[in-house]
Amino acid sequence: MKRALLGLIVGCAATAGHAETVVVTADRMVDVLAGRAVARPVVVVTDGRIVAVGTNGQQPAVPADARRVDLSGMTLLPGLIDMHVHLGSVPQIGGYNYLQYSDAVWTVAAAANAKTMLDAGFTTIRNVGSEFYSDVGVRDAVDLGIASGPRVVPAAYALGATGGHCDSTFFPPSMEERSPALVDSPEEGRKRVREQRKYGAQVIKVCATGGVFSRNTEPGQQQMSEGELRAIADEAHQWGLKVAAHAHGAAGIKAAIRAGIDTIEHASLIDDEGIRLAKERGTWLSMDIYNTEYTQSEGRKNGVLEDNLRKDREIAEVQREGFRKAVKAGVKMVYGTDAGVYPHDQVGRQFAVMVRYGMTPMQAIQSATANAAQALGREKDVGAIAAGRFGDLIAVPGDPLADVRALETVPFVMKGGKVEKDARNRP
Repeated sequence: MKRALLGLIVGCAATAGHAETVVVTADRMVDVLAGRAVARPVVVVTDGRIVAVGTNGQQPAVPADARRVDLSGMTLLPGLIDMHVHLGSVPQIGGYNYLQYSDAVWTVAAAANAKTMLDAGFTTIRNVGSEFYSDVGVRDAVDLGIASGPRVVPAAYALGATGGHCDSTFFPPSMEERSPALVDSPEEGRKRVREQRKYGAQVIKVCATGGVFSRNTEPGQQQMSEGELRAIADEAHQWGLKVAAHAHGAAGIKAAIRAGIDTIEHASLIDDEGIRLAKERGTWLSMDIYNTEYTQSEGRKNGVLEDNLRKDREIAEVQREGFRKAVKAGVKMVYGTDAGVYPHDQVGRQFAVMVRYGMTPMQAIQSATANAAQALGREKDVGAIAAGRFGDLIAVPGDPLADVRALETVPFVMKGGKVEKDARNRP
């Protein structure tokens, strides 16, 4: 098996010397950096990277043998970025139902869900917590070319307090179930950061408060001290890693912001002081304001426990109103869905909810492109159709700036200059 894989890698390297150029044209393009639409774009991609972008039909210089992709009647956008994903989760298997399956099945599910997200137009995703390092494995498989999926930024195990949201909280003492990434002091936090980075994490996830889909925790509970959060943030930043904090409750949100955490996940019960702090510190908010529609309609059927559904109901509208206030205040926002709590093929449905609660369509699109790239520290690679960045492009019929629901079904997906999906209706 290892020899076959080595042969694949060597074969890929042998063909890398030939520069392939692809020229993509469309009726219009969303320029997320300028915040406007432009007509008749011409995008030139060589060896997976954009080398030139022309507009209004302006034709940059291209090789005579360049391959052409004509997307007439469509709008071109950068590949989308979801900043809060759980690839190894299957929402149809809720509560204790997952105990019927092998531990290894979730890694297989993660690979399948990665392909689903790519087909939905998401060419980059940040996986904020997994077991058995499955997200690291999916990233490696995609990078090797033996699996199809987005660019994966993995967190590996999420760091959490003993008995907190990111611990194993569903079993009695006799089962001796516990997370391998527990933090009960600042020094333990530093060590856990080093461990996750050692085994492949490219972002650190920490659980500052209780959560909705854990047992014996409440979303508003702060579960890690500001000192613990600061030690984790400082250690991660020393290693060049960003930090994402699961934080529903107002006190935990503010502690995480003061500690220097880069992105606040969920932010369900954020208060006015938290909004002010986030704006002052330049902290990104990643607020998953769509998924409750799925969990409340399908959760009980899927086996989700009533206590978890109760918590989901209690925070849903509060979170959405907090989102509205944060947008109005000008807080920096990224697109994070919590896909895995609901099916991964529905990830585009959050755009319309973000617009319903105060964003313009352009702002919603920017949250999943330019903003997300900036929050990842990947502005040179992803998040815009611009020279130097990867040839990650999607196209949809119609105008998503007029109706953002166009992004709920994406028929054309290109990643690194390679067409990954083309489901356009053709005569």
